[in-house]
Amino acid sequence: MKILYAMQGTGNGHLSRARAVIPALRKFCRTDILVSGYQSDVILSHKLDFKYRGLSFIFGKLGGVDIWKTCLQANLFKLRHEIDTVPVERYDLVINDFEPVTAWACRKKEIPCISLSHQAAVLDKHAPQPKRNDLIGKFVLENYAPSSSRFGFHFDTYSPYIYTPVIRDSIRHARILDKGHYTVYLPAYGDKKLIDILSAIRNIKWQVFSKHNKSALHHENVDIYPIDNEQFIESFRTICLICKE
Repeated sequence: MKILYAMQGTGNGHLSRARAVIPALRKFCRTDILVSGYQSDVILSHKLDFKYRGLSFIFGKLGGVDIWKTCLQANLFKLRHEIDTVPVERYDLVINDFEPVTAWACRKKEIPCISLSHQAAVLDKHAPQPKRNDLIGKFVLENYAPSSSRFGFHFDTYSPYIYTPVIRDSIRHARILDKGHYTVYLPAYGDKKLIDILSAIRNIKWQVFSKHNKSALHHENVDIYPIDNEQFIESFRTICLICKE
């Protein structure tokens, strides 16, 4: 069996999850790898077979996606060309982690496409729902990367089609040591916003990993670091284990 594993390159969660998913798939079948998007900071530790521009979301700095910048940087003509030319017909199955190029190509060419993502779990009717119905957000989730079937990752198994998060071996087998800080990764918030909020909680030390800064900086009880896989794991394994009042 030949599988194409396609993932989104916006943010770093999709690529980080792939570090565990790809070796598991390759135990059972030949697996090629495709990434589309241009907003990730993590380097995937596997050779890519395909790299596309796709359609990336641009993070804002106040807690969401910057719709204006996302639209400005979108190239819909190139996206259409990529959808028309990506060779999904070479594969028995496409496994898709919220990746639009292969998702729409599979729909056009009637190739089986399984969604394997957090977004798939959010769409499940048994998953926790927001108090306010976001019609635009739901439309994007349902149509950005359509699939023939889906399985999701969430904080709990809310339905038979939802699984708990994938945890990489580097985290699962890490030696835990409490060094009294908390680790923060909130890429949709700018550094200033996070510093304003976190520095007000003065009895806690914060280590923030930021998409918006390429060099480390310190402000009172808040340390800001650029995205780095090894440094993030080190921060995560030495996180504070006892909550402070």
